[in-house]
Amino acid sequence: MKTILAAATALTALCAGPALADGDAAEGRRFPAVLTGQAVLPAQTLVDAPADAPEHLRHAGKFTTPDRHRTEALGTVAGKDGLRPTGAGLPLAGQSVQGFSGIKTMPDGTFWSLSDNGFGAKANSSDAALMLHHVAIDWTAGTVDRRETVFLRDPDKRAPFPIVLEGTDTRYLTGADFDVESIQPTADGFLVGEEFGPYLLSFDKAGVLRSATETRIGDRAVRSPDHPALALPADPTKPLPEFNLKRSGGFEGLALAKDGAHAYGLIEGPLFVDGKPETVADGRTALRIAEFDTAKGDWTGRSWLYPLAAGGAAIGDFNMLDATTALVIERDNGAGRAAQGCAGDPKADCFAAPAKLKRIVKIEMNEANVGGAVRKIGYIDLMDIADPKGVARQGSVEGVYDMPFVTIENVDRIDDTHIVVANDNNFPYSAGRQIDKADDTEFVRLEVGEFLAAQ
Repeated sequence: MKTILAAATALTALCAGPALADGDAAEGRRFPAVLTGQAVLPAQTLVDAPADAPEHLRHAGKFTTPDRHRTEALGTVAGKDGLRPTGAGLPLAGQSVQGFSGIKTMPDGTFWSLSDNGFGAKANSSDAALMLHHVAIDWTAGTVDRRETVFLRDPDKRAPFPIVLEGTDTRYLTGADFDVESIQPTADGFLVGEEFGPYLLSFDKAGVLRSATETRIGDRAVRSPDHPALALPADPTKPLPEFNLKRSGGFEGLALAKDGAHAYGLIEGPLFVDGKPETVADGRTALRIAEFDTAKGDWTGRSWLYPLAAGGAAIGDFNMLDATTALVIERDNGAGRAAQGCAGDPKADCFAAPAKLKRIVKIEMNEANVGGAVRKIGYIDLMDIADPKGVARQGSVEGVYDMPFVTIENVDRIDDTHIVVANDNNFPYSAGRQIDKADDTEFVRLEVGEFLAAQ
């Protein structure tokens, strides 16, 4: 009863007029959120590679040793979040169903999501198969049912570079080929945003690659240091190749217009011009949203700027609500609760940089602000979610649920009053819920009717 009363008091305070005015005018209004369901997918959830895949994909994580030398001894490479062991190890006997990065609600109430590139880098993910997942969530039982996994492949040689499994008949794609981070199901397949190029990828329903479109924003080609066309010069006196996006700064968010005519790719990090990140007029660092014509299969040249809040470092996901408004996850790079933060230098028994800014933001992007900054209508705070009925299976303290994960990369609307949110657990590296335990994937359903209705 004490917990319920404490949560009710907190929720009342959130709903009161003055408390909704957190932040400044540029960030919009703060709205309350109430937890109405949570489902947990255990961190070490595995799936076998396809029967026709080469032996190379039977075990994932063989190249995650500090020196990138191969190891076949299962579980011998300890997962760590900074100095903190996570209690999990690599390689794995199978493929890891982890790194959920992008989600889309389907008409029947199920969801499509995807596992991102593997183990965080091109160099260590050549045995991580790229996968899309169709899941159903039982909010009452708190379980996640993986109904289908689609393994991505390139039998028609659409990738514009040699893939890791180039010489095989099946040509499955791996985390050393693409870093897939965002997803939109379409009538005949999937659009997927990735980060190495970055590329906008198109797949059919069976996971066969149909196209890989390089990125342009206006008249600028966008390239990360992992773009396959870039190479270090043979002569150290020669200039380094040019790129204008940080590593892992590509399409973390991909939204689709309600009529399907356009897709919108939101890059995770800013573009750099003359060595400096893009900003808006008031000096805030800004990320680009690029418009893609799905019928033509090319970029329109139009874009918008998404300004980061003070303390914000990146975005995590992006989905349209209607023709002009959308949901965006904005986050810092922190993990863990402040109460367990380190005093002084990082240590193995505390969080070196606790989570502070984890938000779902509602934005407006329209004809009036094309080429300029989107309007931030308001946000909810994922570090302060009311749980008055004790719905959470993990993560609630005195009636307040939080998401202190470094990466939260899934958000979409379920209905007029609810959204789904989930973390990317970066298995086996992220431990934000507990100091020494690899994070599970937590899917939550939040009641945010006022937020969704806000104009």
